[in-house]
Amino acid sequence: MSTAQALDSHNTAPFGFREFVVMVASLMALGAIGVDTMLPALPAIGARLGVATENERQFVIAIYLAGLGTGQLIHGPLADRFGRRPVMMAALMCYGVANAVAALSGSFTLLLAARLFGGIAVAATRVVTIAIVRDCYSGRPMARVMSLVVIVFMIAPVMAPTLGQFILFFGSWRLIFSVIGVLTAIVLVWFGLRMPETLAGERRNFSIARLFEGYRTTLTDRWSLGYTLAATALQGALFGYITSVQQIVTTVFHAGEHLNLVFAGTAGMMAVANLLNSRVVMRLGSRFLSHSAVVTMIVISLVNVVIWTLGGENLALFVVLQALTMGCFGLASANFGAMAMQDMGAIAGTASSIQGFINVTAGALIGTLIGQSFAGTTLPLHLGFLCCGIISLAIITVTERGRLFRPH
Repeated sequence: MSTAQALDSHNTAPFGFREFVVMVASLMALGAIGVDTMLPALPAIGARLGVATENERQFVIAIYLAGLGTGQLIHGPLADRFGRRPVMMAALMCYGVANAVAALSGSFTLLLAARLFGGIAVAATRVVTIAIVRDCYSGRPMARVMSLVVIVFMIAPVMAPTLGQFILFFGSWRLIFSVIGVLTAIVLVWFGLRMPETLAGERRNFSIARLFEGYRTTLTDRWSLGYTLAATALQGALFGYITSVQQIVTTVFHAGEHLNLVFAGTAGMMAVANLLNSRVVMRLGSRFLSHSAVVTMIVISLVNVVIWTLGGENLALFVVLQALTMGCFGLASANFGAMAMQDMGAIAGTASSIQGFINVTAGALIGTLIGQSFAGTTLPLHLGFLCCGIISLAIITVTERGRLFRPH
């Protein structure tokens, strides 16, 4: 059976494949835009709202990520009870309101509160979206769909810092939140007009007992727990990069004017990796690709630490090696997500919510620790990627009982 035939045999998407991928990617991109457009605006936000230290400004991102993780515990069960469509539409409306409040904030405390609420609301664009994809695909076809989604989705974080900088040319940081609100409204209308309910009515048997049973199943299934924890370790390293990259480029390399190019160059490699994954995952398998990517990430991170120790680091070398690291992350993350959901089809909403909660909340905590360790060098970031990669590999090894790289 060809790749296309294998994909079609698992296809129950409600409309064309290309539109389905773009819509899912657009939904997931809303959450990423809320992070990455903030990077060039952090100094202006700090100056306007009286935030004294650069590390303290990181909380604009960190608290949003905390909400993004926590909110998934809410949206997943709701999506299993009431369906994917009403939960997603309500969440998008709330996200628009949160951005309006953030745009009008007169204090750092109110801004952080709006960011937390916005993160909780936009969490639906991850957990409910993954449930929708799982409603329509499974196994390797799901991994391929998610890889294609991430390719489109990655346009957002690649372009978001540039978008944020562009908006700052025409207005203050408050305008960034207004633009995010408008983009949210556009996606909301598109989703409302085109996406029907993908969860059949007979599958909405919700109760507290079933909810906790779903949590128990998710947390005791070997593949679900193992690959969720492995993905969380890698996610922590990614969040550490996002929270500290503005300071690294500006303070370490004195190249703040090139922040957008640096971020685009590194994040863009994640899109390339996911394109590669979508082409070869049906043939080589999710395990072989993701395990190889984690091992490669560890090696690159170790090289980064050695280069820093020898004093040979410069901006160009940092960008090249960080881009390769991000490529490994992209290759591993889509496959980890698909394998974690492998046996979760009957409780896709609940499973993706608890997996997402662990992944984003614990990842945000790890990323905050890495970001707050910044003291004028890139060493905390490199050590963060090295340690997170080793932890992820150890978890995979235990999950697979030592049988790494196997194609099936």
